[in-house]
This record gives sequence, C-alpha cells and structure tokens, in this order.
Amino acid sequence: MNKILYYIVYAVWWLLSLLPMWLHYGLGSFLYIIIYKIAGYRVKVVRQNLRNSFPEKTEKELRSVERRFYHSLCDYFVETVKMMTMSEKQMRRRLEFKGTEAVNECVDEGQSCAVFLGHTFNWEWITSLPLWVSDKAQCGQLYHALENKNFDRLFLSIRQRWGAECIPVADILRKTVEYRRKNQPTVLGYISDQVPHWNNIHHWCQFMNQDTPVMTGTERIAKKNRQALFYLDVRRLRRGYYEAEFRLITRNPEELAEFEATDIYYRMLEDTIRRQPELWLWSHKRWKRTREEFNRRFKVVNGKVVPKE
Repeated sequence: MNKILYYIVYAVWWLLSLLPMWLHYGLGSFLYIIIYKIAGYRVKVVRQNLRNSFPEKTEKELRSVERRFYHSLCDYFVETVKMMTMSEKQMRRRLEFKGTEAVNECVDEGQSCAVFLGHTFNWEWITSLPLWVSDKAQCGQLYHALENKNFDRLFLSIRQRWGAECIPVADILRKTVEYRRKNQPTVLGYISDQVPHWNNIHHWCQFMNQDTPVMTGTERIAKKNRQALFYLDVRRLRRGYYEAEFRLITRNPEELAEFEATDIYYRMLEDTIRRQPELWLWSHKRWKRTREEFNRRFKVVNGKVVPKE
C-alpha cells in the first residue's frame, strides 16, 4: 500500500511540477488564504516568536511581517514542488550563488568546506549548488530521514537531482572520514538553527533578543576535519528569485575559541533575518527549551549532559 501511495504521490507531484511558474505562484496565493486566513496554521507560535524577537516593532509592523512570512511559506511549498522538473537553466536563473570563488579556492587546494545554513527560504533550492562550484567537490547536505521509507526516497530524488548527496545526520561522522580517506574535498551544508535535544545542549547564545540553546555540531566537525567554515547569506531579490552569497568565517576553525564560530554564525544569521524577516521559518518552535528548565533538569558531567537525580 505504501508503494502504491508513493507512486501516486510521485506522479501527482511530477504533473504539478510541469505547470508554469506563474501558475505555481497563483496556487501559492491560494494556499496563503487556506493556510493563514482560514486554518491559521501555527499563528500563535509565529506571533509569539515575532513579538519576542522584535520588541521594538509595533503590532501593525509585526502583523505586516506575519503576513509576508505566510506568503513566503506558501511560495516555499510551490517552489519545492516545481523543483522536481526545473531545468538547469531555470534553476541557475532563479537562484544565483555569489562568492563561490572562495569555495573553489579551498577545493582546489584540497580543503573541504562546512557551510552554515539557516531555515531561510528557499533552502530546498540550495541543493542546486553543484551547478555552481568546482567539479572537484562533492556537495551535500545533512538531512533527517523520514519514517516512511517510500516518501523518504521521494524527497531524496528531488534533493539529489543536481548531484548533491543527502547525508543522514547519524552518518555524518562516518561519511566525513570516508571522504577524507579518499582525498575527496567536500562542500557540505548544515542547517544549524534547529532546536537541540536536551542532551545536546552545550552552549547558549543571545539570538533574536532571546537566550537560545544552539547546536554546535557543525563547528566541532569542521574543527576535527580542519574544514573551511562559511556562512551562506540568502536574500530574496523578488518573488521567485534568490541570491545566496558565501561569506568566509575562517579557513582555520581549529584556531578559534570554543563556540566562537557558532556565535559568529548566529550573529550572521540574525543579520540575514533582520534584513528580510519574512524569509525565516517563524512557525518553528525555536525557543521551546529554556535555560531555567535545563538547569533544573540536567547537569554537565565531564562535558556530557546527564539528568539530575
């Protein structure tokens, strides 16, 4: 039954992706009415996040950001559907990468690159990076596998169609070792603005006006493998057109203090969000873990987070 459903969904997705872009955005505008105006999808979460992040904004200004966010979210849905059959020419025209010279310089010298990403629309299109960087590099991105294997295969086929490899989070250490043994330079993207599990909280920073637990795995992997660290700064030029600029943090992450690279990333991400706040995923419950609850429930012993007795 799952396989049958997979082929049905694949066929419907493929047919929808053949529609012209203007019609996709028409569908996006219709989805906006359904998701925001009628269903009110996670409106309370979005409003609370915006209010806490921008205390200086008036309610009118916050509602404006809110409406633009839901438009961006619905555009994200239809853009992801369209990605299944987009041509290389169309993809290059709609998402242009800047600063790839610095990435290619690292790759040409045999150095791999770790790229900090955020949940900034449209992060799915960033899987087209192999169209822009040196053929010497193996591009890829971390992802969380879906429980349904058939649907997981569907999303993998879409995300990997440009040549970027999707690497399950649990396999990242093994894959980096494997690539290093092959002397294969990599350019791997890490969406690092997610909420860490309690046992993975090792650092907090001030982000969007809030005390925030952050993931530090990207920094640790880059240091261990001496990878150049970049931040990918994404902006929307107009509807359906984006620009993603590589900004070098350091080619020598092992020389930075502990968590320094992570703090730099969050400052850069905040600058990106404040420039175009409607492009970040405000419906995500980013601040559901607090330092007070962490201190009440857990303690750190020899660098490991363990529950208090």
